[in-house]
Amino acid sequence: MPPPNNTIQDSVQSKSLQDRDAFWDHHAKQLTWSKPYTRVLSTQTKTLPDGTKHPHWSWFPDGEISTTYNCIHRHVEAGNGDKLAMIWDSPVSNSKETYTYNQLKEEVEILAGVLREEGVKKGDVVLIYMPMIPAAIFAMLATLHLGAMHAVVFGGFAAQSLAQRIDAARPRVIMTASCGIEGGKGPMDYRPFVEGAVETAKYKVGKVLIWQRDVKRWDPVEKDKGQRNWQRLVKSARNRGLRVREPVAVKSTEGVYVIYTSGTTGLPKGVLREAGGHAVGLNLSIKYLFDVKGPGDVIFTGSDIGWVVGHSYIVYAPLLAGATTVLFEGKPIGTPDAGKFWRMVEEHKITTLFTAPTALRAIRKEDQGDKLFKEVGERGGLKNLRGLFLAGERSEPSIVNHYQELISQYAKPGAQVIDHWWSSESGSPMTGIALRPSVGHDHSSSDEHKALAIKPGSAGKSMPGFDARIVDDEGNEVKRGEMGNIVLSLPYGPSGFTTLFKDDARFYKGYLKRFDGKWMDTGDAGMIDEDGYVHVMSRSDDIINVAAHRFSTGAIEQAILSSEGVAAACVIGIPDPMKGHLPFAFVEPANSASGDMPATPAKELFNDVNKQVRNQIGAIASLGGMIQGRGMIPKTRSGKTLRRVLRELVEHGVEGNFDKEVNIPPTVEDKAVVEVARERVKQFFKEKGLKDGGDLKAKL
Repeated sequence: MPPPNNTIQDSVQSKSLQDRDAFWDHHAKQLTWSKPYTRVLSTQTKTLPDGTKHPHWSWFPDGEISTTYNCIHRHVEAGNGDKLAMIWDSPVSNSKETYTYNQLKEEVEILAGVLREEGVKKGDVVLIYMPMIPAAIFAMLATLHLGAMHAVVFGGFAAQSLAQRIDAARPRVIMTASCGIEGGKGPMDYRPFVEGAVETAKYKVGKVLIWQRDVKRWDPVEKDKGQRNWQRLVKSARNRGLRVREPVAVKSTEGVYVIYTSGTTGLPKGVLREAGGHAVGLNLSIKYLFDVKGPGDVIFTGSDIGWVVGHSYIVYAPLLAGATTVLFEGKPIGTPDAGKFWRMVEEHKITTLFTAPTALRAIRKEDQGDKLFKEVGERGGLKNLRGLFLAGERSEPSIVNHYQELISQYAKPGAQVIDHWWSSESGSPMTGIALRPSVGHDHSSSDEHKALAIKPGSAGKSMPGFDARIVDDEGNEVKRGEMGNIVLSLPYGPSGFTTLFKDDARFYKGYLKRFDGKWMDTGDAGMIDEDGYVHVMSRSDDIINVAAHRFSTGAIEQAILSSEGVAAACVIGIPDPMKGHLPFAFVEPANSASGDMPATPAKELFNDVNKQVRNQIGAIASLGGMIQGRGMIPKTRSGKTLRRVLRELVEHGVEGNFDKEVNIPPTVEDKAVVEVARERVKQFFKEKGLKDGGDLKAKL
């Protein structure tokens, strides 16, 4: 029986859209404004240089606000300066540190003084290329403290990718470190990446501040190239009493940061986040969705500050709420083992854990029988945990159900596993299940405050300010339960972007043009069921059209993963002259340690997988082929499966070009995985007797 609607979450959503001024005014007033706004929302039409007109909107357009004041100073002035703001836990460097709000304030004010001396002023961009260490967060906050914007680039990006972002952002200063530490691989020297990028970029950066790590130093620091020792600058500023005490406020519609979207071809797209909507949207979301209310709540977000998840829920949202954030430098497995996350929950009394499904799959695979999880749970180490949140890719029901069963036994009563959906563009979740649905409402019944029931496989319902719809390729809404393009009604929620950095035309072409400015195109595909739950199945370009039937790769993967013989799966579409396309799967067999297994799976496994697909989706979605192996499904560093790369490998194989280069994005976690997949594809064709690949479809 489908879960009932929850009147609180549904009514909150309705009010956020139908009475925007009252709803968002209430939540904006939970923050401190340097200059109060007089309008909540302004809608207008923007005209591009070529004469194209498109809708535009602005949140709190005449207000001014300081993000760092609201993240730090506001709490200190309220008497919470001694409360814990940040915990740094770094198993890869064997380090742990804690910072109170008072200490965070001091570090940020001094570093802001250093940056001001180095020439950073309001409106400038500071590029941050850092590992997961406290100095990275100091850098982000100090930049905003001066009214400047940061552009954080994932530490470890190659020089060419970093150079592209330097040219796009045109930063006044680069802030970096001598190295990062990649799990068990040891230190990764940042010097060749940064120096190579600075040399390659057309835009010339004047200053590079380098945080020296003990495990690997950047010596010598070459001052004639603008390189500076970060710690020495801070020490000098501290000794001289140099600091910027007053945060610089900016207009609500001015930027606080630029983040470049991952996995794109060509020039990177810079999503511009505006100050007012960013603060208001995040402050509501962390309290409403994550139930992180303030001092005493501890949130651990297992991401990286280079991604939007890290921006929002490692740095800004926890600090806006006055809670404690955990900064983790390590991996879910191997640093030292698959029990690290659960021991951190115990040690730091974590109340909210947010990670990617990929992390849980890796943990489950390594922690056979959930032994390490249960060790912590049975001694009461998980009793404070009230929410396990998943995002970054689709969470298959099996992983949700598995961990829901576990935390129901060991975590805080009522704890839930919640899948939710959002993007770099949205800045905060667009759908989810609110753990605290009463925020902003006057209801007093405790029963009405219960969170909505979860539906494993769905990403919940639309969050305040976001209105998800499903439309066909012409922009017409489809019936509940039908697959289509996921779009958002306009105006977009407060945390969402309103343009790309210095590129209004690309914003229009990439997000509004497809549906003539009526909808915001998310690029995702899925459906909304009869109860209003949003099911995000795949990217729009991962829809497979089989004999005029549209199937999501995510839905087929979900069916495949219900086979006990499969540990991981990725589905792509291959061309077929009769049906248009056929689903083709890459699978990692369960409980098999052999690296010498054939690429062609055993008939029994193939038949079982196809049985699951036929039973759950329909015979028409039956697989046209399947390759098996280990370590062959490439992912980005944020956990997204790179289906396009596997599709290119198979398409090249059909042409007989097994060694042809494929387009591998700079966000790939491990390029070696692509080469493993290439060999598996080549081996598959050989086992099928297809030397040139040309008769693949007939053989399949």
